Amino acid sequence: MNKQTLKDLDVKNKRVLVRVDFNVPIKNGVITDTTRIEASIPTIQYLIDNDAKIILMSHLGRPKGEPKKEFSLQPVADKLSELLKKDVKFVDNDNVVDDSVIEESKALQEKEVMLIQNTRFRKEEEKNDPEFSEQLSKLADIYVNDAFGTSHRAHASNVGVSKYLPSAVGFLVQKEIEVMGKALENPERPFTAILGGAKVSDKIGVIENLLDKVDTILIGGAMAFTFIKSQGKNVGKSLVEDDKLDLAKSLLEKAQEKGVKIFLPVDFVVAKEMTEDSESKTISVDEFTDEYAGFDIGEKTVKLFDEEIQKSKTIVWNGPMGVFEIAKFSNGTFEVANSLVKSDAITIVGGGDSASAIDKSGNKDKVTHVSTGGGASLEFLEGKVLPGIDCISEK
Repeated sequence: MNKQTLKDLDVKNKRVLVRVDFNVPIKNGVITDTTRIEASIPTIQYLIDNDAKIILMSHLGRPKGEPKKEFSLQPVADKLSELLKKDVKFVDNDNVVDDSVIEESKALQEKEVMLIQNTRFRKEEEKNDPEFSEQLSKLADIYVNDAFGTSHRAHASNVGVSKYLPSAVGFLVQKEIEVMGKALENPERPFTAILGGAKVSDKIGVIENLLDKVDTILIGGAMAFTFIKSQGKNVGKSLVEDDKLDLAKSLLEKAQEKGVKIFLPVDFVVAKEMTEDSESKTISVDEFTDEYAGFDIGEKTVKLFDEEIQKSKTIVWNGPMGVFEIAKFSNGTFEVANSLVKSDAITIVGGGDSASAIDKSGNKDKVTHVSTGGGASLEFLEGKVLPGIDCISEK
């Protein structure tokens, strides 16, 4: 990686502005999942240990460019104080940054940590407005991006501010780029991608990019029905993107030309309705009738996928195998999670639904890497340049 990292900088006695990803779920003022806050600790702790003065910034939710109390970062500051065992000074200012906030940053002592208010309280944030970026840059001497989850968006707090300060990536972003970068550039083979989720349209770029890199692709989730229907089979009431049938067919042909093996499900858990109390049964892919829809992969598919997973040396997983939020349609997704853990491969789970599935299956700590960014990890797998990383100073 040729970007500057935290350890390339001398941070002693310097004000360091860190873009973190504290976009956590909050219900009634209580944070229901602290994963993202915990993920930022190594970078913050390193800065404390190396006598920096630390200013943190993040967005939370979608306040749409105006101050809204329910999107305040106050609960995050409290939780972070607890995790760091150290007082984190929260600067609750609806302007996010102004002269008074800049003065507070100048008053910081070595090892002190302050968190400013939700950057999306200002509409200039998402517009990547240069004036707002410049104001933010006055908070510090150095800028560090440690928010992988927003790196696919060019906003003021991640791309704009880097124009005004020397910059580096934090440990979290560094790990994301290194682990996923190595998997894509120089993987141990066989290299298998497991793709799920509802729509082929969300994953077209990923599939096209991976066809040049992987040996095997396992396809589950509702997007499998578009592929199956493109082969002229009936899939009953299952979700299909009819306008993508030609595309699905051509992707299958491209895979064949490139010698990439694509496995589609051979059986499904089907029901008449997508509800917990709807009667369900398992049928083979050739047994669909018009009143049934598929909501999960069946046992034979689980076994087929497991065999391929166990042969693999590198695995990337993005997207659930079925409607895993409903217990009776969750087996396929959790079984794939278990297969991943059992394998000897380097296992990378792309963010979003796959990350929450691996978490719910209790396997989060047993995979090599769970990406913190859903959209960002998808775009990374598509081979796109991420603006929030591209803008960081070179070594």
